[in-house]
Amino acid sequence: MVQSVRTMHWTNRSVVRFAGEDDPVALIEQKAQELVLRARDAGWEGPPFNPLAIAKLLNIAVEANADVIDARTISNEKGLRIQFNPTQPRERVRFSIAHEIAHTLFPDVGDAPRHRGGDRSEPDDWQLEMLCNLAAAEFVMPIGSLPPRDHLPHIEELIKECRRFDVSVEAFLIRMTKVTNQPVTMFCASPIRGQAGGVTYRIDYAIPSSTAPNLYLVAREIPEGSAVYQCTAIGYSDHAIEDWFGYDGLTIECVGIPRYPGSEYPRVAGLVRFRSVATGRQAMKLVHGDVLDPRAMGEKIICQLVNDQARTWGGGVARSTARKYPKAQDSFSSWITSIPRAARLGAVHFEQVGRSTTIASLVGQQGYGPSSAPRIRYVALVECFEKVLAHALQRSGSVHMPRIGEGQSGGSWETVAEIVRGVLVNNGVPVTVYELAPRRAAAELFA
Repeated sequence: MVQSVRTMHWTNRSVVRFAGEDDPVALIEQKAQELVLRARDAGWEGPPFNPLAIAKLLNIAVEANADVIDARTISNEKGLRIQFNPTQPRERVRFSIAHEIAHTLFPDVGDAPRHRGGDRSEPDDWQLEMLCNLAAAEFVMPIGSLPPRDHLPHIEELIKECRRFDVSVEAFLIRMTKVTNQPVTMFCASPIRGQAGGVTYRIDYAIPSSTAPNLYLVAREIPEGSAVYQCTAIGYSDHAIEDWFGYDGLTIECVGIPRYPGSEYPRVAGLVRFRSVATGRQAMKLVHGDVLDPRAMGEKIICQLVNDQARTWGGGVARSTARKYPKAQDSFSSWITSIPRAARLGAVHFEQVGRSTTIASLVGQQGYGPSSAPRIRYVALVECFEKVLAHALQRSGSVHMPRIGEGQSGGSWETVAEIVRGVLVNNGVPVTVYELAPRRAAAELFA
């Protein structure tokens, strides 16, 4: 998945214990998305996506308590409990609950009550709060909640669109950045006092889109005079053409968002728009055509979704694959019957069908036939694509697929597309998605 591009100096005790030698930003995003995909496998739907589904998955009790300012996590003999203030606005309640769920991902959560915003007792509490905000954004605006976008409108239009989803601007901008093919980087910055008493803005985290250049932002101070310094209240926005850290002519768009406790000024979230796509970066391409006739030079890997009980390929693209490559189906049948059923989800069968073409059968669906819940299994699908990634990188190959998940599996293409972008595209593997061209309308008869 897309991660921040530079590691800062982490000092918060909870964060250090949580991450060890790993990047805390990458780790918190990984754990949050694992929970999201488990919840989606269990039938969680939206928008809006209710974070109570994640709490239920973790067996954490959630209860209303008007004496709490926003929300808090406490631990007693009954285990972890999240309390929230039901009188706050709905958007704030949902994000506060999601934020407290994120606190439970840290191993020392039971050592003392946790509050959204921290308890102000430690100067580096903001590091823990930032990570919890990132995880909360994944819970309220999860993977698959937005379709892929070629271009993003100006930040003022994005803020208006955000209101329709009943989520925070921060969460919305994160998700928008992850689904666009446009070269942009989303950032979040917080005000810090300088030695001379002035205020500067330090970038807490940065998330590039799949086509953005590697502009190293994290822990750097935003140049003086930037439009960022004009966002002095929540909701205030500004934009300008600026030069940042050796990159000239960047379009900076930003908006004030809620501050950290103890700070006089709001934080600022924004977008850095680049004039061109980074060299070597690939967008996920959608074309009309036949996936079994892939358009690329070199090694080509054709992906298809199969269920864990399949011995033959009987539906959708798989049926066409069986007709065109019957020996590949026979090989798959022998392979899958040799694997215990409990071990099949997440497995991939690779079969060479030509000098430069391989069929990859992804076991990412549980069972087949009518079902009240989707049969696709996103957690297993991530495992499948990780195997495809290794295969593609080893052979310098490209990946080709239909809109996986839209058929009998009952899945969400938006969710699958983000998984593909995170696992394959962001790791340098070109991906082309095929759909059939629209049919021509039948001729009308006139009397």
